[in-house]
This record gives sequence, structure tokens and C-alpha cells, in this order.
Amino acid sequence: MSIIEKIFEVSERAVLVVIAVLTVAAIFQEVQTILLSGTVKLADLLLLFLYLEVIGMVAAFYRHRRIPISIPIYITITALCRMIILEGKAMESLELLAESGAIVLLAMAVFVIRKNRNQRSEENPD
Repeated sequence: MSIIEKIFEVSERAVLVVIAVLTVAAIFQEVQTILLSGTVKLADLLLLFLYLEVIGMVAAFYRHRRIPISIPIYITITALCRMIILEGKAMESLELLAESGAIVLLAMAVFVIRKNRNQRSEENPD
């Protein structure tokens, strides 16, 4: 392994650790906000799911040395749902329809990815 590759590998791991630490800090901040307000809203729960998915993405990278494409898609779907919940009443109908359509397209993409992955594993059993 060259020195450049080693620098990139160390940098990548360092940034992932920073992302994980900051995500855990954000979770604690959100929980504190929920506790102080005394109410739990759906948008709060979706934000916690976003944080959980980010941690899952970091863990997947350390476990498999790659990030499965479906994890960022799940994060995007959750973020779009949260945006619709937070801003849905103030959104124009066309904008709401576009964001809902984006969620459907992303869900279809995950379906196709999983189906393709399952077909490949059936064709090449280990």
C-alpha cells in the first residue's frame, strides 16, 4: 500500500469517527430537546431515525468496508418524509406531489436493488 493510499485510508476512518461522534452528540441534543419540551412529535422521531441510519451507515462501512447503496436511500426517504411532515401544510400541492413521487421512486429503487442482489446470490451460491 502506497503512502497516498494510507493517508486516504486514515483520513477516511478519522472522518467516519467524527461523523459517528457528532451524530451521537446530535442524538443527545435531540433527546434533551424532547425532554425539555415534554412532547414527542413525529418529526422528532424521524430525526432520531435519520441519526440512527447515519450511525448504521458508519457501522456498515466498518463491518463490510463499503456502504450498501440502500442505506443512503433509506436516509433520503426518511429525510423527505420528515420534510413533508414539517412543511406539508405550507407546501404547494405540486411540490408535495413531487416529494411524494420522489419517495415512491426511491422505494422502487430499493426494491430493484434488493431483487437484483437476491437474483445474483441465487445464481452464485457460495
